Amino acid sequence: MALFKRRPAGRAGEWYYCLKHGTVEEGPECRAADRMGPYGTREEAAHAMETARERDEEWRNDPRWRDEGEGGKTAD
Repeated sequence: MALFKRRPAGRAGEWYYCLKHGTVEEGPECRAADRMGPYGTREEAAHAMETARERDEEWRNDPRWRDEGEGGKTAD
C-alpha cells in the first residue's frame, strides 16, 4: 500500500485532453499517461485528436521520414 498518493503533474490554467475519458480537463486531473497537452486554451485541447491526426499525416508524408527500401535507409 502506498503511503503517499501521487498527484498527476500539471497546473490549473493548463488544458489537457483526457484520452481515457474523451474530455477536456483543466489542470492535473487524470494521470499524465492518459492525457495530451498541456494546451494554452480549452479550445486547443478540445481539438487535440484532430491536431494529432493532422501532424501524423504531415509526418507520414514527410520525405525525411520515409524508408527508401528494405534496407531501412531514410532520405537525407
